[in-house]
Amino acid sequence: MSTAPGTAPGAAPWRDPALPAAVRVNDLLARMSLEEKTAQLYGVWVGAATDGDGVAPLQREMTADHDWDELITLGLGQLTRSFGTAPVDPALGAQALARAQRRIAEAGRFGIPAVAHEECLAGFTAWQATAYPVPLAWGATFDPALVEELGGRIGRDLRAAGVHQGLAPVLDVVRDLRWGRVEETIGEDPYLVGTIGTAYVRGLESAGVVATLKHFAGYASSAGARNLAPVRAGGRELAEVTLPPFEMALREGGARSVMAAYTETDGVPASADPRLLTELLRGDWGFTGTVVADYFGIGFLQSLHRVAADPAEAARIALEAGIDVELPTLSCYGTPLVDAVRDGRIPEALVDRAARRVLLQKCELGLLDPDWTPETGEKIDLDSAGNRALARRLAEESVVLLDNPGGALPLAPDARIAVVGPRAADALAMLGCYSFPSHVLTHHPEVPLGIDIPTVLDALRAELPGAEVVFAEGCGVSDPDTSGFAEAVARASESDVCVAVLGDRAGLFGRGTSGEGCDAEDLRLPGAQAELLDALVATGVPVVLVLLTGRPYALGRWQGRLAAVVQAFFPGEEGGPALAGVLSGRVNPSGRLPVSVPHRPGGQPWTYLQPPLGLAGEVSNLDPTPLYPFGHGGSYTAFAWEDFTGPGAQIPTDGGYDLSLTVRNTGERAGAEVVQLYLHDPVASVTRPDIRLIGYRRVELAPGEARRLTFRFHTDLSSFPDRTGTRIVEPGELELRLAASSTDVRHRARLRLTGPVRPVGAGRRLRCEVTETEA
Repeated sequence: MSTAPGTAPGAAPWRDPALPAAVRVNDLLARMSLEEKTAQLYGVWVGAATDGDGVAPLQREMTADHDWDELITLGLGQLTRSFGTAPVDPALGAQALARAQRRIAEAGRFGIPAVAHEECLAGFTAWQATAYPVPLAWGATFDPALVEELGGRIGRDLRAAGVHQGLAPVLDVVRDLRWGRVEETIGEDPYLVGTIGTAYVRGLESAGVVATLKHFAGYASSAGARNLAPVRAGGRELAEVTLPPFEMALREGGARSVMAAYTETDGVPASADPRLLTELLRGDWGFTGTVVADYFGIGFLQSLHRVAADPAEAARIALEAGIDVELPTLSCYGTPLVDAVRDGRIPEALVDRAARRVLLQKCELGLLDPDWTPETGEKIDLDSAGNRALARRLAEESVVLLDNPGGALPLAPDARIAVVGPRAADALAMLGCYSFPSHVLTHHPEVPLGIDIPTVLDALRAELPGAEVVFAEGCGVSDPDTSGFAEAVARASESDVCVAVLGDRAGLFGRGTSGEGCDAEDLRLPGAQAELLDALVATGVPVVLVLLTGRPYALGRWQGRLAAVVQAFFPGEEGGPALAGVLSGRVNPSGRLPVSVPHRPGGQPWTYLQPPLGLAGEVSNLDPTPLYPFGHGGSYTAFAWEDFTGPGAQIPTDGGYDLSLTVRNTGERAGAEVVQLYLHDPVASVTRPDIRLIGYRRVELAPGEARRLTFRFHTDLSSFPDRTGTRIVEPGELELRLAASSTDVRHRARLRLTGPVRPVGAGRRLRCEVTETEA
C-alpha cells in the first residue's frame, strides 16, 4: 500500500490523529517491511567530514558514504546535526532542512519525515545562535527557575529551525575534577545536578523538543578522569550519586529520551546492559520514550569494548539491551541488522520493539499526521535581544566571588587598572567546548563568529570609562613561553590594581585545556599561567584573579596573597559584561560553587561527598580538604539568618519535619543569599557521606528586606541502599544542617527516626520542598 503526505485521515488508521497513538503505530508497523522498520532505527549525518582536524577519534572508520537518494526510499529515523556540522545561515539552514524533510517524506512509501536532532548543551549549537553559559555555570546559579527559562528559549529556537530533539542536558555528576567534560556537568552533587537538570528538561520539553538525558550512566566516574575509560564505581555509588539526577529528570521533568553512555561498569558496557537500559529505566522507572546511542556507541561494542565480533552482533547486543536508535549514522542498524534478521541471528521482534518506540515518539511530534509540514524558518533570529538578556542574567548569577578579604572589589571607578592574562582579550575565553564557535568554527577560520562576544578587557573599559585600563597578555593559555612576563609585570607595576584574567581554552580531543577528550593530569593552571600569577603577585600591586575555566583549579599556592578571587565557568557571550559588572560593583555577585575548589593540585579524585574515611585524618599525610568548599560564594552585602525554628524532634521513619528561618539583608545594597540544607547521618548500617545536600533556596532581598523560608524535610530524603541493594529509611539519629556552604553551618536540627526499617521504591520523594513568605 502506498500512502503519501496529505492523505485523508480515513485512508489508513495510522494516519488518523483521532486514534490513540498505540493503535496508529501498530497499524503502521504491520504495513512496513523489515527494511522500512530498520530505517527508523538509524540516523544519517549529511555532510560529516571523514578527514581533517575536525574528525573525532574513530569517526573516519565509522562514518561511511551513502547514496542519499537510494537510502531515503526506505524512510529515515533521524537527521544528524543539520546546523551543527558546518556554518550555515540559520534561515537558509532551516529552509535546507525543510527541503530535506520533504524529500524524505516524498521518497518513502509512508511519507514519514525524520526526527532532526542537534546539540544544545549551552545553547543551540548553530552559527549565529546565542552562546549561553555552560552547565557548570547553571549549577553556580542555584536558580532552577532561571535554568527552566533557558531551556524554554533554547527549545523554541530549535523548533523554529525545524529541530525536534535536543541532545541535552548532561546529568553526569562530577567525580574527578581532572575530567575534561567537567564544564558540561552541573556539579559534584546529585541533588543540585538533579534539580537544575530537571528544570532545563522542563523548559526544553515545554517547547515541544525532546530532551535527551546523557550520559546514562556512570560516564563521569571513569577511572583516572580519562574520557571514555572504564568506570570504577560500585552499585551503591551508582545508586546514590549517579542515578538520582536521571530519575528526577524523568519523573519530574518528563524527558522523552535517554542517551546510553560510552563507558563500561564492572566489565559491562552501558550500551550492552539490559539491567540498566531496560530493567531499571523502563521497568523500575516506567520510562516509555526512546533510548539513543551516543555517537558510534553501538560500533564501539565491537571496536573498543570487544564484546561483539562484528557489526551485526553489536546490533543484536544493543537492541537486546534496549537501544532503539543508532546515532549519528548507520553502521550496525543498517544492512548488518537486516541480514542478521533474515538469517535468523536476530529476532525481528527486537526490531519491532525499537521501531514501535521510535514511531510512537514521531506520532507525539506530529510527524505521522497527514497535515504535517516542515518549519520554513522564514523568520528566525537565534540571537534575539531576549536571548541575550537571558544570557546576561544567567552569566551574572553564575559568577562566584571566592574571596575578597580586603575589600579590593568593587574596583574604584577612576583606578589605574592593568588587565593581564591570556583570557582577557579573547572572545573564545567565554565559551565552552560545545558552543558553535569552539566546536565548529575553529575549523572554518575564514568565517566570522556570527555573534557579538565582548571580551573582559573590552567590557571592563566600557564599564569603567573613567578608569585608565592597560593590557598585556603575559603568556598563552597552555604553552610554556614566558617571554611576555616582563611587559605584564611592567604594566602591573604602573597600576593601582592588576586584574589577572586566566583560565582554559575549550576544545576537543586534546586541542584545548577543557572539553571532551581534554583531560588534565593534575589541577595546576595550564601552561605558564601559574608562574605569570606569581610574577604579578611579586610586584606588590594588589592582584584580583579572574578565572574563566571549565573546571576549578588548585589555588592554595596563592592563599592570602591575592586581593580578590572571582570564578566564572565559561559564562557565554554575555560573560564579559557580567564579569565587568561584578568587578565594578554594578552586579552584586551571588553565584555559589557547584564544585569544590582544591587546595593542592594532586590528591584527586575528591568531592565533598565523602564518608569519614575520605576526609582528612591522621592515617594519611595527604589532606584533601578543599580551599573553597562546595556551596561557597561571597557577596557585596551581608545577610542575617534569624528566628530559626525546628531545633529537633522525634518522627517516624515515614514522617516529615519542617525547619524555618528568616533571612534578612542587613547590608546597604540588594543581593541574593543561597540557603542550603544538608543531611548528616551519624550512624548507619553502611558508611554514608559525612554530609550531603538535600535542599536549597536562592532568595533575592533588597536592603533591609527579609523573607521567611520553610524547608519541608521528608524521611525519604534520608534513604539509602542497604547491604542488599534495597533502598531503605533506617531508624536512628539524623542531623539537618542549614548552611551557607557545605562547611559554613548556621543552624542544626537533631532528629530521631523511630519505627521499623522502611523500604522505599521508585515512587519515593526526590526533593525537599521550600516555601517562601514575607517575614
